[in-house]
Amino acid sequence: MTDIGFIGLGNMGGPMARNLVKAGHRVRGFDLAPDAIATAKDNGIETVASATEAAQGAEVVISMLPAGQHVRAVYTGPDGVIGLAKKGTLLIDCSTIDVASARAVQEAAAAAGMEMLDAPVSGGVAGADAGTLTFMVGGTDGAFGHGKPLLEVMGRTIVHAGGPGNGQAAKVCNNMILGITMIGISEAFTLADKLGLDQGKLFEISSKASGSCWAMLNHLPVPGIVEASAANRDYKPGFAAAMMHKDLKLSQEAAAQAGVATPMGAEAAALYTMFVNAGNGGLDYSAIIKLIRGT
Repeated sequence: MTDIGFIGLGNMGGPMARNLVKAGHRVRGFDLAPDAIATAKDNGIETVASATEAAQGAEVVISMLPAGQHVRAVYTGPDGVIGLAKKGTLLIDCSTIDVASARAVQEAAAAAGMEMLDAPVSGGVAGADAGTLTFMVGGTDGAFGHGKPLLEVMGRTIVHAGGPGNGQAAKVCNNMILGITMIGISEAFTLADKLGLDQGKLFEISSKASGSCWAMLNHLPVPGIVEASAANRDYKPGFAAAMMHKDLKLSQEAAAQAGVATPMGAEAAALYTMFVNAGNGGLDYSAIIKLIRGT
């Protein structure tokens, strides 16, 4: 049994913490939202009054937070985890944040004698519930070996992407591919419809031809063709457009810092900005086809 402090018990963090409890670990959790705290209690998580209390005495601290500024505040701010946790504590941040923040916090952890991993996830709420998430992990070999058994409780695929910050780098690059691809699929299927080509026939052809890709096979934005598609559920989100928007913005921050031109990524970010600002952030990311269609 590992004594774990878990900070951030929302739609993703809550199920992840629950799976750790089910595996026999002791979890003390904190969240700012009363509803998240109530659900956590129902799931056997010992809830506490602050992030500081969750971290004190823990062997491992795991966080799932909204953005880089929250991660910096929790770990390096006044009364932050790094200043209060015992030396040797393993820190695992599963948030999706900017690469610079991830590396800055890991540097502070190392200076304080602690191991830290950046371990953003893919798989959405369904993956968090089922314990089938994919973790993209950045950190030292030693920290990865220490944290992998716990990540395997919460996920199915655990990939060590390299040194500090590389988990976040992998996440933003992967999701930039996904966002660009979904826009291309949406354009192609909209064009097919306007040209009088049955969209089911286009899928039958493209899914077996050079146009085939993971997003088309799993998240086709046209209803009635792919069973798992959110289009069959009025675009109820598996991966919300607001989250895609966030990840695309992070990809562009990273590209600017690295001095890399990503014109397709920039265009995808702009289109998702338009879509989300029009009030569609709560729809699935595949609902971007509505913008392409002009609906």
